[in-house]
This record gives sequence, structure tokens and C-alpha cells, in this order.
Amino acid sequence: MAAPTPLDAAPATVRRTPPKPVLLVGLTAGLGVILAVLLMLFIMPSLKSGAHNLPIGLAGPSSAVTQVEEDLDAAAPGAYTTQAFASEAALRDAVLDRDVVGGIVVKEGGVDEGGVHALVAGAGSTAISATISGTAQSLAQKAGTTAEIEDVVPLPESDPTGVGIGGLAFPLVFGGIVPAVAFRKVFSRNLGWAVGGILAFAAVGGIVVAAVLMFLFGSITTAFWPVAAAMALGIAGLALPLAGLQEVFGGKGFTIGAMIMMFVGNPLAGIATGGAWLPAGLGAVGQILPPGAAGTLVRSAAYFGGAGGMTAGLTLAAWVAAGAILLAIGARRTRLPATSR
Repeated sequence: MAAPTPLDAAPATVRRTPPKPVLLVGLTAGLGVILAVLLMLFIMPSLKSGAHNLPIGLAGPSSAVTQVEEDLDAAAPGAYTTQAFASEAALRDAVLDRDVVGGIVVKEGGVDEGGVHALVAGAGSTAISATISGTAQSLAQKAGTTAEIEDVVPLPESDPTGVGIGGLAFPLVFGGIVPAVAFRKVFSRNLGWAVGGILAFAAVGGIVVAAVLMFLFGSITTAFWPVAAAMALGIAGLALPLAGLQEVFGGKGFTIGAMIMMFVGNPLAGIATGGAWLPAGLGAVGQILPPGAAGTLVRSAAYFGGAGGMTAGLTLAAWVAAGAILLAIGARRTRLPATSR
């Protein structure tokens, strides 16, 4: 009796492709789910944005401050978290330092006799400053008095709505993805040159953005170099990790990283309105990713002398460091086969 052949012992398994109608339905359904998720990512931040636990300061006699706190809770439940300050000057400094997004000063005699004096920072967020202004006017109207609105950090007259910096989200993400692809393609056999090209583009890109904001849009009138440096750090914080993912995990790693930056980091960046305007969880995620951190740092550098930008700067530095580590791992993997031969 003949011995069984390998084919007899283990018949080859045939991989069956699902019928074309099943593939059509499955692929259509899958793409529909992806489309729904993308719509949620881009629309939900705008739909759910608003005043949620905005940190504002209150200054004035303790009894008047207590009354304003109660009025705020009644007029806008959950909109604000309040912090008391000893004086108007202390509150003003807190707004300038970005410790609070604005504040309300109550004179002796309370709202009924002294009126309301609101301090806002339009350069920090036009949406937030408008909300605080509206709340102050509502409190004054209820008491039958007037509200004085003072913008302590206004936007430039040439860009009163902050469109320039507010529109940086997509160019920032684009500026991080494209150089990671382009320089790795051109210098495919020399990682050092590719990294050098990415860093050079980050520096040039920062200068270009600052020049456009200042000389074309008038969105900034000072702090050219701080804005350029902040933007350069933002581009590097995007491009280097993406290049590192490409080195370590290949095209799939780069694609996943780029999709996260584009479809999560971009809509959750809150560059136009400020991260505090987004829902708490979404805003926090946005500030962890490079687009949101870069937007905060650029705004702090442009209008607040860098105040309030330390956390964003450290976040971007951490992304740059993560990218450098990934690139080093990728370079080591590339060298090991060559040295083992």
C-alpha cells in the first residue's frame, strides 16, 4: 500500500472570496460608518462647544462677589467656575497671564448700585469674550443698571475677529504631514538628510506663517519671532513623530498617525475658539495633540507675551522628543542588518 503523500495528509485549503454582492454591501456599510465617524469628529466639537466651566475671576466686596456667584449660577448653570481676587488689579493680571479667561468687577454697593465692569480678552477667544460680555450685560440689565465691558487684550484692528490665527489648524496639519513624506521620499537612503530637511522646513514654515499673519493679514502686530518659533515647534511636533512612525512601522504607521492628526487633532484643536470653548473631554484631547498645543502656543506668543503657553510648549517638545526616539529606533534597525553581514 502506497504511503500517503503530503497532499493526501494535509489537503490544501482554498481561500474563498466572499461573493461580490456581499463584498459590495460590506464595503459600502464600512465606508458609511467611517463617514459617520468623520462627520461626528468634525461637527460634534462645534455643535457641543460653548461655555462649560469657563474659569473666570470675580473682584469686589465679598458680599457682592457672593451675590454675583449666585446670579451666575442662576443665569448660566455650569457655564463658569469662579475664582475670587483681592482687587481689580489682581484680576486684570490674571487675565493677562491667562490664568482666567476673563472676569467681573463689582463695585461697592453691589451690582444694583455700582454696576458691572467686565474684563475680557478678545485675543484669547472672541467666542469666550462675547459670552462673558453677554453675561455681564444680562446681570446689569436684571439689576436695572449698566455694564462696562473692557477688552484688556484686544485683537488688532486689521483682524478684529481673529480669522488669521483661527485658520491655522489645517495649514499646521498640512505643514506637518507633507515634509515628512517629501523629505523621506527624496532622501530615502539617508535618514539624516531627511530629518535635516524636516527641521529646515519647520523653521522656514514658521517664518512664512508669521510673515503672512503680520504683513498680509495684519493678525499680529508684534512678536514676529516668537510666533515664528511657536509655529516651527508645532510643525516639528507633527512632522518628526510621523517620520518616526514611518521608520519604525512603515507606511501603515505613518498612515495611522497622519489620520489621527488630520481627523482627530484638527477638529479638536480649538484654534479658532480656544480649547476652553470645546467640551471638557474633547478639549483636553485636542490640547494633548500637536495641532491644539501649537494653536495655544501661537496665540500665547502673539498676544500674551508667552503667558499661558508653557504647557503647550512642553507638550510639543514631548512630541518632538517622541519623534526623535522613533527615528533613532528606526535608524538602529536599518543599521543592524548591514553590520551583521
